[in-house]
Amino acid sequence: MKITRFAPVALALALTAAGCSLESSDAAPAGTVKVVIGYQSKTINTVTAGTLLKAQGYLEQRLQKITDNGGAKYQVEWQDYDTGAPITAQMVAEKIDIGSMGDYPLLINGSRTQANERARTELVSITGYNPKGALNMVVVPNDSPARSLTDLAGQKISASVGSAGHGTLVQALSRAGIDPAKGVEVLNQQPQVGATALESHQVSALSQFVAWPGLLVQQNKAKLLYDGAELNVPTFHGVVARRTYAADHPEVLQAFLAAQLDATAFLNEKPFEAADLVAKGSGLPQEVVYLYNGPGGTSFDTTLKANLIAAFKDDVNYLKSIGDFADLDIDAFVQDAPLRQAFAETGWGNYDAELASGVNPSKVSGTDPICAVAVADPALAGEVWVDGADKPQPAANPGCLLRAVQAAKAQGKTIRAVYVPDAELGTRWFADKAIWLREDARYLPFTTQAAADRYRATRPAAAPVSYEQAVTEVRG
Repeated sequence: MKITRFAPVALALALTAAGCSLESSDAAPAGTVKVVIGYQSKTINTVTAGTLLKAQGYLEQRLQKITDNGGAKYQVEWQDYDTGAPITAQMVAEKIDIGSMGDYPLLINGSRTQANERARTELVSITGYNPKGALNMVVVPNDSPARSLTDLAGQKISASVGSAGHGTLVQALSRAGIDPAKGVEVLNQQPQVGATALESHQVSALSQFVAWPGLLVQQNKAKLLYDGAELNVPTFHGVVARRTYAADHPEVLQAFLAAQLDATAFLNEKPFEAADLVAKGSGLPQEVVYLYNGPGGTSFDTTLKANLIAAFKDDVNYLKSIGDFADLDIDAFVQDAPLRQAFAETGWGNYDAELASGVNPSKVSGTDPICAVAVADPALAGEVWVDGADKPQPAANPGCLLRAVQAAKAQGKTIRAVYVPDAELGTRWFADKAIWLREDARYLPFTTQAAADRYRATRPAAAPVSYEQAVTEVRG
């Protein structure tokens, strides 16, 4: 894979956009313990350790309790970045104490920090994950003739090299029979730079992590070509802490993990309210935030699950294939003792029970008001968000969802967004951006044209229909 490297420029753009620099921030007053948190406001599967956590003030509240009980005073500084790379750079420089990022950047973080004992980090919790890999996707311009990943052979693709989105691209190309080393040219660009390159047709595709694919599709600037869930390999985001900082201030790490549990509970119990807070804190449209942070989207679960760590270990081969990667003892890097302690001290629950669970803690529930049935199957359940409603209304299946849209339009209501799970892979997606098939009286949504083509290959009677056509013709 030929890689065009723009890393220094891209890093500078990211730091400028985030209002951050590589200079040291002001020192804390005498007698005050400072903690610097690196987060990514627009990487919305880290929100329980970043945007939402900051908005709710959970960390500051827990640290204040320590102060009120006779402990030290604390000062929390939040630093916002677009990707994990600058967070790692700051941790190597011992200027960030706790950070959150995706799985591939986490590996790079562990590798880059281990040479300096004071910078050395450990993975202490998960923020959000998808068991199949749907957090990373490849999008193309709306007028692109590409129907599948194989159509990108010989083309230029924008990606942030070393990111989770880039890792997915390399694995997906390999499976598609395209040599990742020679079959495409990857332009190493920050997400916002790549988005501009895609719009101006300087590249044929963009491979990125959440929320960029959903954002570009929602803004009608791109269409989805490849759903990372096709890999069926878990992807996740997590939290790293500098070991020396955690050893010097264990109460701060405990407060952070307890606060992350607070944020996780809030998001899973009140996903719509949480999406509003994240939208305001990130600048992303609430419709896009809720796509990923809403029920049936990302699994927000802090535990360090065995299947995630197994996938993590497999990712090492990818990183070694693209450049310098110091060997990392992942078993030593992954440390669940602090999180287990946070579970025990907060009364959160049984860590081992949570660890063993593979069920998304947040799912669409309630009663479908159109079909008058309980919403029981997460693989079919969707939501319709009507403007002015307190929250989206549940739909038991795609047919009921289309009927709900039909009814809302007939009443002259404005629809903000409609969410539906992909019929093949289960990925939560925008219903109006999905590829729809009609088979007998059933309507089947797919995230990509390739997925719909796979279905029709064995069921040729399934007929393509547009979303608008499906809404118009659906019957009860």
